[in-house]
Amino acid sequence: MTYLDHIKACNNANPSRYVPFRIDGMSLGALRPDFATALSALGPDFVRDENGEFCFAPHIGTLDDRNRSLDSATKALCDQGIIRRLHGERFDIRPTLGHDPLCQLDRSAMPYFGFRSWGVHMNGYVQKDDGIHMWIAHRAKDKPTYPGMLDNMVAGGQPTGLGFLENMIKECAEEAAIPENLSRNLKPVGTVSYLYETTEGLKPDVMVNYDLELPADFVPRCADGEVERFELMPLAEVAEIVRSSFDFKFNCALVIIDFLIRHGFLTADNEPDYSQLTTGLHRNIFR
Repeated sequence: MTYLDHIKACNNANPSRYVPFRIDGMSLGALRPDFATALSALGPDFVRDENGEFCFAPHIGTLDDRNRSLDSATKALCDQGIIRRLHGERFDIRPTLGHDPLCQLDRSAMPYFGFRSWGVHMNGYVQKDDGIHMWIAHRAKDKPTYPGMLDNMVAGGQPTGLGFLENMIKECAEEAAIPENLSRNLKPVGTVSYLYETTEGLKPDVMVNYDLELPADFVPRCADGEVERFELMPLAEVAEIVRSSFDFKFNCALVIIDFLIRHGFLTADNEPDYSQLTTGLHRNIFR
């Protein structure tokens, strides 16, 4: 396999098989036909427009109205077993970061509606005499999602009410016991986006990424039980795992590929898929 296989794996979705979901005239979500049918059966809050696309009914006109309608719908569909579980943490639904949120939804329900989720990911690394070494997280084997897989040092979804850097600092403390005097050195390095299909639905997601160079004597500690252990690995070893396997959680591999490009490990001279990688990390998912 190649690095490019991770780009392809994270962009496995076929949006044409989904029913668009519009809010304020903007196509922000996408429903599987069977989920659209189940949503229609709940009552008058969700309707189809003249093009057969889903939207809120005219009487659902404000953020609070939409939130109440979505909360009621997701609880009902969870009771029916259509939505597997609810997380209890809410994500903003908006077309771009410059747009005020139009409503919020439980993070576990986001792919069922095909709404875009935002998240934060952090590459923690140490600069040694022989080059860069990267801290890699081994996910706990009892995690409900992707148990036992390799992961970025720290990552998390972007909940309602927090700024991205604020959230990243919080996640650093919660997941790896990184004190704020270190996490305040986080360097924002851009985004990675992809369009992924899961058993729940569509994930048109954006990861807001950070690098954090850590002192050689700092050892992260598993603080919240989500990580079994952390391992400091030479960058070449991390790169080979990504190039030759799917051992990393699917989207975390993209964050590492982005790091490899930005830090000059992958170049136009040594990587034949360089051009496809640099463009493929930034899927145009804004409909």
